[in-house]
Amino acid sequence: MEPITGAEILVRCLHEEGVDCMFGYPGGAVLHIYDALYAQEKIKHVLVRHEQAAVHAAEGYARASGKTGVVLVTSGPGVTNAVTGIADAYMDSIPLVIFSGQVPTALIGNDAFQEVDAVGITRPCVKHNFLVRDIKNLAETVKKAFYIASTGRPGPVLIDLPKDITIGKAEFHYPKKIKLRSYNPTIKGHAGQIRKAVDLVMSAKKPMIYTGGGVILSDGSTELVELTQLLGYPITHTLMGLGAYPATDRQFIGMLGMHGTYEANMAMHHCDVLIAIGARFDDRVTGKIEKFCPEAKIVHIDIDPSSISKNVQVDIPIVGSVPNVLRAMISVIRDEKLKPDTKALEHWWRQIDEWRAIKSLSYRQSDEVIKPQYVIEKLYQVTEGKAIITSDVGQHQMWAAQYYHFDRPRQWINSGGLGTMGFGLPAAMGAKLAFPDQDVACVTGDGSIQMMLQELSTMKQYYTPVKIVNLNNGYLGMVRQWQEFFYQKRYSMTYMEALPNFVMLAEAYGHVGMRIEKPGDVEGALREAFAMKDRTVFLDFITDQSENVFPMIPSGGGQNEMLLAERDEMVSTHEEGMVLV
Repeated sequence: MEPITGAEILVRCLHEEGVDCMFGYPGGAVLHIYDALYAQEKIKHVLVRHEQAAVHAAEGYARASGKTGVVLVTSGPGVTNAVTGIADAYMDSIPLVIFSGQVPTALIGNDAFQEVDAVGITRPCVKHNFLVRDIKNLAETVKKAFYIASTGRPGPVLIDLPKDITIGKAEFHYPKKIKLRSYNPTIKGHAGQIRKAVDLVMSAKKPMIYTGGGVILSDGSTELVELTQLLGYPITHTLMGLGAYPATDRQFIGMLGMHGTYEANMAMHHCDVLIAIGARFDDRVTGKIEKFCPEAKIVHIDIDPSSISKNVQVDIPIVGSVPNVLRAMISVIRDEKLKPDTKALEHWWRQIDEWRAIKSLSYRQSDEVIKPQYVIEKLYQVTEGKAIITSDVGQHQMWAAQYYHFDRPRQWINSGGLGTMGFGLPAAMGAKLAFPDQDVACVTGDGSIQMMLQELSTMKQYYTPVKIVNLNNGYLGMVRQWQEFFYQKRYSMTYMEALPNFVMLAEAYGHVGMRIEKPGDVEGALREAFAMKDRTVFLDFITDQSENVFPMIPSGGGQNEMLLAERDEMVSTHEEGMVLV
């Protein structure tokens, strides 16, 4: 076999992995790779305008499609610009393979031009990383990277490629299979633990099913729906888990956590058996750990053993993939014709319905000023609940999660763990490239959108007609909300006087811009925008500046200490909870 360059080997590896789309930005250390990409047509390369956007776009592509996202950046600032996106993918367990250029092997450690220690910098925020020092190991390393990124608990894997490796030549051999002695994810749950879990679950008087992003990442939604409906138990999701169970079904009682529904948080607090599936008991969910589910026996199903009992001590841990474990539980219940306690369950549902009747997501309508919640409600109606929704981070993210009812997995794409402003726009672009025939909307705010605004240029170049729903309140909304509640309205560092004209900005990039200031114009503007299937439309909704996200659990509070809009005074009663976490 004729030797080929390392750059050509890399491209051949990507072909073998079935990669059809990648995101990147060229630079000196990766020019040989770009030259090799030029000579092929199987892989579409999307030239972003910033490396952070490359990773977010790859995340959007991966989150929407379930495939592994691929990123290519150059050395030095290329890598450091990408770190925010890599950390975001790591926190949310998104499968990515990032190729970073590096100075020639002989220069590593000499502070050469555009050199950083990519392996050292990224070590805390990747599932694994590699520095290729021998071209003979390149193909095998790529195979390992894709395997590690996509199996077990998914995550980003970085491969650092010195320039001389991409220039050198070797024969191409791509391994069919890979085996890593130190990496063997447990897929199948322990039969004894599953048996114990079923016994506990069936004995519950006040059960709750609590699920997170792990259900979506493992494609376990079908099994989750079957188990939930078989049991008849109430179910709640984390922010990352929305869509795993249809939001329009009666058994779904809304999102839980800091800005979750009253009924979800109260049911969590009072339940006696908690079935946690693919969730990691994040601080935004638990509130103060000591007050979390005080009466509950906890079953925790997760493929990552390090996530189990990390934050909250559990009674029955089950390590395994969500679909496998849930199928095993369903089989036991069906085979043995087990039934829950019907009377107790009826009483439990009556209690939940009482909490539901409080209508914790209600808000005061207005004929004069646009309420942001109203925009999301209309977005849901206009798209018939079928659009892929990406969001940035802040108040608008919470409103999108609360008022858009997600009925299917991979429909809701947002930055959960890291909470990265700027995520939404490139993620929408990535999702649109994965599903060009589906409506994709990016719900954003005037702060977040300005962090990755340059990607409007990329979206023009690669024809990704998404709809940008900008809830413009002239503030960093979530910052302002905390300043109002906990800092005696000392609004430090706001910028409402210096915002750009977003309509003109969108038009400057070759897109359609619309400014909406009256509630009566909201629905019409959305319908007009979504009718333009072939255009990116920037909808700048001028919203009520004073609107806050409710319900809310103040820092230091328990799940039963929720504050409701216009019903509770917003003050923290917990001195220990005044730290912004």
